[in-house]
Amino acid sequence: MRKWFPLVAVCLGTFLLLVDVTIVVVALPSIATPLNADPHDLAWVLDGYALALAALLLGAGSLADRHGRRATYLTGLLIFAVSSLLCALAPNMPTLVAARVLQGAGGAAMYATTVAILNVTYRGRDRGVAFGVWGAVNGAATAAGPLAGGLLTEHLGWRWIFLVNLPVCVAAVVLTLRHVAESRAGRASRFDLPGTVTFTLAATAATYGLIRASDDGWTAPSALLPIAAGVAGMSLFVLVEHRSDHPMLDLRLFRDSRFAGLIVAAFLCQAAAFAYLPYTTIWLQRVLGHGPVDAGLLGALPMSGAALLVGAFGGQALQRARPGLVIGAGLLVIAAGDLAQSVVGDGSGAAVLIPGLVLAGLGVGAVLPVLSSAVLAAVPPERSGMAGGALNTFRQLGFAFGVAVFGSFFHERNSYADGLSGAVTLAAGFAVVAAVTVFGTVRENTRRPVEIR
Repeated sequence: MRKWFPLVAVCLGTFLLLVDVTIVVVALPSIATPLNADPHDLAWVLDGYALALAALLLGAGSLADRHGRRATYLTGLLIFAVSSLLCALAPNMPTLVAARVLQGAGGAAMYATTVAILNVTYRGRDRGVAFGVWGAVNGAATAAGPLAGGLLTEHLGWRWIFLVNLPVCVAAVVLTLRHVAESRAGRASRFDLPGTVTFTLAATAATYGLIRASDDGWTAPSALLPIAAGVAGMSLFVLVEHRSDHPMLDLRLFRDSRFAGLIVAAFLCQAAAFAYLPYTTIWLQRVLGHGPVDAGLLGALPMSGAALLVGAFGGQALQRARPGLVIGAGLLVIAAGDLAQSVVGDGSGAAVLIPGLVLAGLGVGAVLPVLSSAVLAAVPPERSGMAGGALNTFRQLGFAFGVAVFGSFFHERNSYADGLSGAVTLAAGFAVVAAVTVFGTVRENTRRPVEIR
């Protein structure tokens, strides 16, 4: 039993940081009144966290390879705990938003190291089980955020959605100190400061632009200018990395079609499976009149329960199968689940979403753990921290992209139901594109790491 304590430590941190992406969704009305927040302020409670998490993941992965994954994970847990306390005690909106950004930075340090820690801790069948459970926790956490937020907000108050993080962080720190061994890249290299700065600025600008596009429109200067800055920044990042002797993200990894295809799939999967859930919760509360708890249960439990079942009972078998087949088929199941939800209409009740959410959850439970292990199998062991950071970075950017794109539907459609129907239909299209990409690039067992010369 002790051999699974490192898995428990990693899963506790992963669950916390992913739950906090969406846990505040159902609490926003309760936050608005005491802090005198307008809709723009409330948007930043969500976006500040997601922005910091996505922008800093690659830099955190690079630091972890250099200074140690265990040390970086512990640092992230401590930052996450302190910032959670600051969120709970925030007297006004600027303080709350700033604390959420700091919380995202701690989450980035945690998330960038989890895959690498599991990869060096477990071998053979145990690795398959570990990634199966971790993948299920990924899917369940993202979907369970609205449920947890609803329960805590309705019964204890909105500040408890942050206070509840503290004992879990303490437990994760204790388990990590006692049971997780330190690991780092075989050859320590200089920290890539130019690459970290350019990528962080590019990701921040692009994500901000996508967020603004959902509110102001895709042709508004407030959206186009930061998106253009993000594209320019990413071009500069590519130039810097090509010239660096110690790049934060070795772009030669993308010469291998397997790695590139898996990263594209990760980006689109996150958009297809999770980015519409905040709008589902809003529809359940504003249109159908459900309270925070009911909205969380109806919007999260079917997906998270299905993902957990797949991870718990099918994790080993999925890890033994061909990765391309499992990931591609799982993405098609997600697409089917999204399409099943597109039948929602103005006269629909909450039950219309449940079959589709269950289907999407089954796909998520199959895709996420195999996707993670396939990415690591495609790179040399000393690049595992870098690969894990890249994978999780593009997943979070995919979530931000999806939220922005789907948000535009609610400005253009006549009703929330029409907007939600259009959003999940487009989400299904993302999943199909991701599946086609995987089928076209991951045609083997993905066990031969790409050679870096």
